[in-house]
Amino acid sequence: MTATLEAPVPSTDTDLAVRLGGVRKVFGHGAAAVTALDGVDLEVGAGEFVCLLGASGCGKTTLLNLVARLDEPTAGDIELRTSRPAVMFQEAALMPWLTAARNVELPLRLAGAGRAERRARTAELLDLVRLSGAGNKRPHELSGGMRQRVALARALASTLDGRGSGLLLMDEPFAALDAITRDVLQGELLRVWRATGSAVLFVTHDVREAVRLGQRVVLLSSRPGRVVREWSVTGLAPSEEQQVVDEVNAALREVISSHAAA
Repeated sequence: MTATLEAPVPSTDTDLAVRLGGVRKVFGHGAAAVTALDGVDLEVGAGEFVCLLGASGCGKTTLLNLVARLDEPTAGDIELRTSRPAVMFQEAALMPWLTAARNVELPLRLAGAGRAERRARTAELLDLVRLSGAGNKRPHELSGGMRQRVALARALASTLDGRGSGLLLMDEPFAALDAITRDVLQGELLRVWRATGSAVLFVTHDVREAVRLGQRVVLLSSRPGRVVREWSVTGLAPSEEQQVVDEVNAALREVISSHAAA
């Protein structure tokens, strides 16, 4: 069954991938300042799959950038309890002059891994995303879905710490794909997540995608973003899943309407 939560699910320190406490982010200064996030409290457990929803401009991508250390919060604390997180974007952003294998290998090379270790790990990851026969192909020779699989393997290469843990930050990675490919990759992502034990913080505008993929769905308010609702969505029956989708959609419409009326 589903339960609506009014506060983040509590976790012990040893069970955490990341904790955000009172996180605020302001861009600019003075009258031109824009507050993107204000007072965000959020925890993601080790190995947990959390989906982040909200209206356009509510600060979802900003939040991912802060967790990834691509930017710094104006106020508040972000405490990472995993190896360095990796980000996967809507576009695969592969190096076009490198093969699929060399793209996956790149973060391992930057981390100082030896050649034999890099090649063995790359082969494992390409096999994990079911691209073991495509390592020698360059991005332009791959379909959109295959490029995103390579991007996923590369992200895993940069975030896994050898103990099967890590934190994967995903910013609408399937939004640019056709419906059939997106559906396939959603299933593949769940398989890879279960195989690796990584925590996932997944941004999406698609409520059904969030309910299908996540163990927990978190809704941000319109700008400035803050956590306003959470739903536990683990182990839902099909009838319950539709009920939760309807409930989350209603809450999202309420957030958008309240912003428009302000």
